[in-house]
Amino acid sequence: MFIDGAKINVRAGSGGKGCQSLYRDKYQRRGVPDGGDGGQGADIIIRADRNLLTLLDFQFHRHFFGAHGGQGGSAHKKGRAAEDVIVRVPLGTNIMDAASGSLLRDLNVDGEEVVVAKGGQGGSGNWHRQEATPGEPGEEKIILLDLKLIADVGVVGFPNTGKSTLISAISNAHPKVAAYPFTTTAPVLGVVKTTEKNFVIADIPGLIRGASDGRGLGDKFLKHVERTKVLIHLLDMSGFEGRDPLEDYKNINLELKLYSKEVAKKPQIICANKMDLDAAANNLKRFKKMIKKPVFPISALEKKGLVELIDAVAKKL
Repeated sequence: MFIDGAKINVRAGSGGKGCQSLYRDKYQRRGVPDGGDGGQGADIIIRADRNLLTLLDFQFHRHFFGAHGGQGGSAHKKGRAAEDVIVRVPLGTNIMDAASGSLLRDLNVDGEEVVVAKGGQGGSGNWHRQEATPGEPGEEKIILLDLKLIADVGVVGFPNTGKSTLISAISNAHPKVAAYPFTTTAPVLGVVKTTEKNFVIADIPGLIRGASDGRGLGDKFLKHVERTKVLIHLLDMSGFEGRDPLEDYKNINLELKLYSKEVAKKPQIICANKMDLDAAANNLKRFKKMIKKPVFPISALEKKGLVELIDAVAKKL
């Protein structure tokens, strides 16, 4: 199951208590303060891990609590610092503070991390010539996790245009393929291998009119193309379901613009799919007259025209 959002509760450990102790021997009848300091409480750290692809684990594990620091001892013994708690998330996860709504970090690099809750400082022992103090409490926060996939190329288009068939034909991904709309209900990543450089491609679930406002969960899907460098705009050029490829092209571009001007400005490769069907050739002629841009005709089902498409994507990248 693909999960791209989660809310978690984090609470860092409190610092250990400082020790109140007096050293006495036959020469020190009054006693010399020798109580050690308390240990540092555990931090809560969120770290990016390239081996994770979804936030599914956080549906079952939502609370992360750090251990408290050790208590100081006599003879200037300092309490043990608690071990930090590491929370691993996929690359491309935004870390936000729920209370303020502020972005704490956008984790894009494997191993990159951010401290979301700081452990409490240990208390002072009385060796400082003052009364021992308790440790400071650790921070506690509600953290929002928002995953935006990291891919070089995103495939966008209306439902049932053949996006999943295309992804399975050119990459190592194996999304569900069926002859009905919304077969793909979550983004799917695949790696396309070329002679020059491999690239990651994302199959974005089908968009509909009003997707930028959330219709059909469109706003949740569109966020996954924010990090892409190139978009493949896939069209059903056959008009098999009574659709007009020209209108589909305009409507998808409108939804991209309404969602984000930055997304709408991304380089697009227009791809005319289902060229193996009867009406596709005539529709393609009409489309090219109206849209004065390069169009790559393909048949994802019959695996025709895919080499030219992949070469064009590689050049854009």
